[in-house]
Amino acid sequence: MKHRSTTPVSSRRHVAKSSIVAAAVLMSASIPVAFAQNVLADQYDEQVKKLQSEADSYQQQAATLGALASTLQAQLDVLTKQKNEIQAQINTSQAKRDKLEKDIAATEKKIEINKEALGEIVADMYVDSSISPLEMLASSKNIGDYVDKQEYRSSMQDNLSTKIKQIKSLKAQLEKQKKQVENVLRDQKSQKAALAAKEAEQAKLVSDTRGEESAYNNLVAKRNSEISSVRAQQAAAMAAAARASGSTNIGTGSASGGGYPSVWANAEQDTIVDNWGLYNRECVSYTAWKVASTGRYVPHFGGAGNANQWPSTTSRYGIANGPTPKAGSVAIQYVGAYGHAMYVEAVNGDGTITVSDYNNNIDGLGWGRYHYYTRSSAGLTYIYF
Repeated sequence: MKHRSTTPVSSRRHVAKSSIVAAAVLMSASIPVAFAQNVLADQYDEQVKKLQSEADSYQQQAATLGALASTLQAQLDVLTKQKNEIQAQINTSQAKRDKLEKDIAATEKKIEINKEALGEIVADMYVDSSISPLEMLASSKNIGDYVDKQEYRSSMQDNLSTKIKQIKSLKAQLEKQKKQVENVLRDQKSQKAALAAKEAEQAKLVSDTRGEESAYNNLVAKRNSEISSVRAQQAAAMAAAARASGSTNIGTGSASGGGYPSVWANAEQDTIVDNWGLYNRECVSYTAWKVASTGRYVPHFGGAGNANQWPSTTSRYGIANGPTPKAGSVAIQYVGAYGHAMYVEAVNGDGTITVSDYNNNIDGLGWGRYHYYTRSSAGLTYIYF
């Protein structure tokens, strides 16, 4: 059975759990009820311990993988952000290239228009050159008109030629800029492709890691389900053993019951030291309170309040003990590392006693609970407060 030391030292609490199994196996056949229940508890507790160890290991691995997946996801988010930034730059470069292409097309159109105009002037000048100066002069209104025609044509030719050169120069600049933009665009697309490849690789790592994490979480859930199944089997087996050994009216254990003060009953087990120096929701704390609630004196145990220490501790205060059960006495069972204390509610004519207690897990529902049941009176020491 599970019992705590009355001295609040955490290391002694762990020793209690590990020493129970060995102590229970060494018990005498003179107390068959307790022996059978401890054998059943040991049998199932070992299975639960193994399953719990596996579940804890899987949980740790799942937690490690979860942390790794979060780190990988953060790295993936960085890659995705970089890829999106590159895409934004690509969009800007593409828009710049498209504009340059439109500008180049517009300059080419201007060149063609000016070439056509220059061609017309050249054609007119060719036609005029086939006319003799005398004929041109004769067709002119006057000499000034003749001179103006010659100068106009010459000026137009010069202007168009200059304009065509300027437009061609602009076109060359635009094509150079376009080439530069295309080079930048090519580099940006190459960077994006590299980032996309890294992103895909990182996404696979995240997915694989999350998959492994999920697999371990499934194993944890499976082990927890198996633990629940073993606990149910344990409860059924212990109840059957209790019925076979004559213990009756076991009922369902509760965290609070029998009037035990709620301030201790509702707190987590072994987190409060009661008025007698005993841990809450332990068998000794309950029985000390139960005796004190009837108006009888219960000494402060001062670190010597384990159930198996009660006969010697209380005797120093002149409190007698013996093998005969009496209603209102405290029954001490020498079991496990610390023993077990029960309050005797009644002594029955068939040699059994009706007791109430805490923390014996008689129904397999867990420790730190209240029970009220009938059991054999043999093999116990009774303290007569």
